[in-house]
Amino acid sequence: FSPDGERIVSGSRDRTIRVWDVRTRCLTLKPIEGHTIWVESVAFSPDGKKIVSGSADTTVRIWDAQSGTLSRTLNGHRDWVRSVACSPDGQRIVSGSDDFHVCVWDVETGSLVLGPLLGHTHWVNSVNFSTDGKHILSGSWDDTVRVWDAETGHAVRTLCGQYGVWSASFSPDSRQIVSGGGVGIVTVWDMLSNDSAALRGHKDTVLSVGFSPDGERIVSGGWDHQIIVWDVKLGKAIGRLEGHTDHVRSVGFSPDGRWIVSGSHDKTVRIWEADRLDAMPDVE
Repeated sequence: FSPDGERIVSGSRDRTIRVWDVRTRCLTLKPIEGHTIWVESVAFSPDGKKIVSGSADTTVRIWDAQSGTLSRTLNGHRDWVRSVACSPDGQRIVSGSDDFHVCVWDVETGSLVLGPLLGHTHWVNSVNFSTDGKHILSGSWDDTVRVWDAETGHAVRTLCGQYGVWSASFSPDSRQIVSGGGVGIVTVWDMLSNDSAALRGHKDTVLSVGFSPDGERIVSGGWDHQIIVWDVKLGKAIGRLEGHTDHVRSVGFSPDGRWIVSGSHDKTVRIWEADRLDAMPDVE
C-alpha cells in the first residue's frame, strides 16, 4: 500500500511493476518496465512519491511513482535482490540478496552508505526498517533473523530458529518481531524477553508476514494458498481469507488496518476486508 492507502504497487515475474488505484481497482499508469528478470520486491517511499524495486537481475531501482520513469539504478549486489524497504525518513533504502548481503543505500546519490552487512550464510529473503528508523531487520534461509544498528551496521541481535526464514517484520512499536518460513510456522519473538511463540495453522511454507498498524494482529500468506489472520495477544488464528488458487507470495495491511492486500502466483492481486474472515476449521 502507498502511505495514504489509496494505491497498491505490485511486482511480478512478468518483469513489470504495476500501480493500482484501490477504489477503482484499475491501473493508475501503464506498467513500469525496465527490470530484465523477475521483480522480487516493491515498496513505496514514505512520502508516496517514489517506488523502490528489487529484482533477480541483481539491481535495486528507484522510480517516480507518478510517471513511472526510472530515477536511479543501484548496482552492487551479485545475485538476486529478494527484498527492499525504505527508511521512515525516506533517505535510505535497505536491500537483501541471494549473495547473503544486506546493503543500505542513499536515495539521493544512489551510493552505498552502509555494508554490505555480513553475517548471513544463505539467501537474505526479507529486510525492513524499524518504525523509528534506528534498526534494520533481516531474515534469511540460514534459519536466523538478525537485527542491525541502522547507523553503524553493527549486529545487535541474532534470533535463531529451526527453519529458513522467508519473511520477517517489526511490530509498530518494535517490541516484537514476526517471522515466517519453513514447515508452515509463524514465529513471534519478544525483543525484551527473547521468548518466542509458534503460531501453527499453515500447511506449508509461510512466504509473507506482517503486523497490523495497531500491532494487535498479524497476517500471513503461504505456499498452501492460505492467508491467515492472527490475534497477537492470544497467539491464535482469528480466521483466514480464501480465494487464491496458488501460493500467496505477499501480504500486507493497509495503513488504516481495514484492508489486506495479497499477491499470488495465480497472477492476481487481491484486496480483502480485514474483518471479514472465513472460519479456521482447526481452531477450537
